[in-house]
Amino acid sequence: MQDIRNIAIIAHVDHGKTTLVDKMMLAGHLFRNDQTNGELVLDNNDLERERGITILSKNVSINYNGTKINIIDTPGHADFGGEVERVLNMADGCILLVDAFEGPMPQTRFVLQKALQIGLKPIVVVNKVDKPNCRPEEVYEMVFDLMFSLNATEDQLDFPVLYGSAKNNWMGEDWKTPTGTITPLLDAIVKYIPAPKQLEGTPQMLITSLDYSSYTGRIAVGRVHRGTLKEGMNITLAKRDGSMVKSKIKEIDTFEGLGRKKVESVSSGDICAIIGIDNFEIGDTICDFENPEALPPIAIDEPTMSMLFTINDSPFFGKEGKFVTSRHIHDRLMKELDKNLALRVRKADNEDGKWIVSGRGVLHLSVLIETMRREGYELQVGQPQVIFKEIDGVKCEPIEELTISVPEEFASKMIDMVTRRKGEMVSMETQGDRVNIEFDMPSRGIIGLRTNVLTASQGEAIMAHRFKNYQPYKGEIPRRTNGSMIAMESGTAFAYAIDKLQDRGKFFIYPQDEVYAGQVVGEHVHENDLVINVTKSKKLTNMRASGSDDKARIIPPVIFSLEEALEYIKEDEYVEVTPKSMRMRKIILDETERKRANKNN
Repeated sequence: MQDIRNIAIIAHVDHGKTTLVDKMMLAGHLFRNDQTNGELVLDNNDLERERGITILSKNVSINYNGTKINIIDTPGHADFGGEVERVLNMADGCILLVDAFEGPMPQTRFVLQKALQIGLKPIVVVNKVDKPNCRPEEVYEMVFDLMFSLNATEDQLDFPVLYGSAKNNWMGEDWKTPTGTITPLLDAIVKYIPAPKQLEGTPQMLITSLDYSSYTGRIAVGRVHRGTLKEGMNITLAKRDGSMVKSKIKEIDTFEGLGRKKVESVSSGDICAIIGIDNFEIGDTICDFENPEALPPIAIDEPTMSMLFTINDSPFFGKEGKFVTSRHIHDRLMKELDKNLALRVRKADNEDGKWIVSGRGVLHLSVLIETMRREGYELQVGQPQVIFKEIDGVKCEPIEELTISVPEEFASKMIDMVTRRKGEMVSMETQGDRVNIEFDMPSRGIIGLRTNVLTASQGEAIMAHRFKNYQPYKGEIPRRTNGSMIAMESGTAFAYAIDKLQDRGKFFIYPQDEVYAGQVVGEHVHENDLVINVTKSKKLTNMRASGSDDKARIIPPVIFSLEEALEYIKEDEYVEVTPKSMRMRKIILDETERKRANKNN
C-alpha cells in the first residue's frame, strides 16, 4: 500500500496559490532539469492566464520521499464557489495560504468555512514575507481569530504555521531566516495531514468532477471512499434522483505529476479517473454491482444572478462567428451544465432563441460568455438581473459582504457611494495609511460599482465581495443616469462627424469603425438618449474659406471590458458578443419603433 496525502490549497485571489503549487511540483522533481514549463503551470487555459486567476480546480500529484501527495488547486473567487465546494470532498487536509501584508480576506473566509465544516485539518502558510511592510505575526493572530470565529475544533485550532515566499522558493518556521528550500512545507504535509482512512467493504466513490477527452468521451473523477475499484469490473451508478443504472469500468487512471497513469485497481483514499461510464453527473455515486449503497450527493449553493442570452440578430450577425444559430447556442449551454454545477439554464417563456442563464455573479457568467466567444460563438446578452426570493411572504434579495481597502483621503467618498446604493457600514479599521471598510450590501448595488469606486479613488481601491444571505428587499437603487448616444444609420464612422459631436458626450468607437443604426456609440452628457449621425463625411467643394480646413481632434474612446459592458447597459440594451468584437446596442434598433414602444409603456 502506498502512503497517500490528499490536500487542497485555499487562498484569496492573488495570494499565490498557483505559484506555490508550481514550486511544490519542482520540489517533487516533476520536470527534468532542462525542462521547465514557464510559470503558473496549472492555469492552462488562455482565459486563466490573461486574468491571472484560477477558474477551474485541478489535480496534480507529486512523489516526496515515497509518499504520494495529491494536490488540488482551488479557485479563490467566491463566484466559483460551486467549484470549491465539490472539490473539498476529495481532500483530508488543506493548506491555507495568506498574504503576509493583507491577511485573511473575505473570500478566504468563504472557502475556509466550507473546509472546516467538512473537518479538514489546516496548515497555515504565511506567504510573501519578502514584501516591504509585511506583518507576519499580526497576520498569524488574524488567522487564529478567523478560525475561532468559524467554530473550528480544538484540533483544527492547533494548526502548524510556516512562513516563506513561494516566489523565491522557500518555506520555514521563522520568517526572518530564509531556508532556501520548500521541503519544510512538504515535511509538514506528511507529518500533520492525516492519511486517508482505509475502509474495507463494497466499493463506493463519489464523482466530484469530470474531465473530457474527444477520444474516450466523459471521464469521472473522484476519490475512492471505500473498498477497491478494478479495471473491467461491473458496477452500479447511483444517480442523484435515486435511480440505479448498471455499468462497467473500462479503464482506471490515477494522477501522476501533471498527467494520468493507467492502473489495474485503486483502493480507498486515492483520487482516480474512471473511463467508460455513460450518462453520469457530478454528485452520483459509483457503487457495488450487487449491493449498491449511495453516498450523500453534494449540496451546491443556489445561483444569485441571472442574464438573458439570445441569438445574435444584429445587422452584422454571422460576419465573424462560426456558431450563430439557436441550436448551436442551446447545445453549448447544455454542455456547460455538465461540469458547471452552480449554473442553471432555462428557456425563456414562449420565445425561441432566448435562454435565462443563472449563476453565482457577474464574473461567473462573463467567464462563460468569454469562453463561448473564443470558441467561435456569436450571441447577445441582456442586463444582469438579481434573483429575488419570497421567504415567509416577504420579497427578499441577495446581500453580499463587501470590503473596500483605500487610502485614508478617499474613505468618505467610498462610504458615500456605497450608502447611496443601500449599503450599510459594518466596521472600519485603519492599517498604516489605508482604511479597510466593511459593508453589507445588496447584490444589485454591486453591479457597476467597481468602475465608479476605481475612478473615485484614482485606481487605489481594492474591492472584494462574497455572498452572505437573503434579506428583505432594500428599496430602489439609482442606476446609471446618463443617456446613450445612438447611431442614426449604418455605415463607417468618420472623424469629421465625431469631432463635431464631441461636446455631446464620450464616444465608445474609433473613426473608421463600422456601425449600424441602433448601435450605442457613446454616452450622452444628459439623461435622455440622443440619436446622432456619425457617418456624415465632409462635403468637398472647390471654394476656400478661412477655418474650413481645421484638423479633426479626436479624444480617445472609452473601451469596455466584457464585465464593464454588462454592468453598464440599461434594461432596453444588449451587449452583442462576437469572436472579434463587442458592441452595445438598443434592443429595438429602429428609432421610430423605439419611440412607439416608449409611448406604450
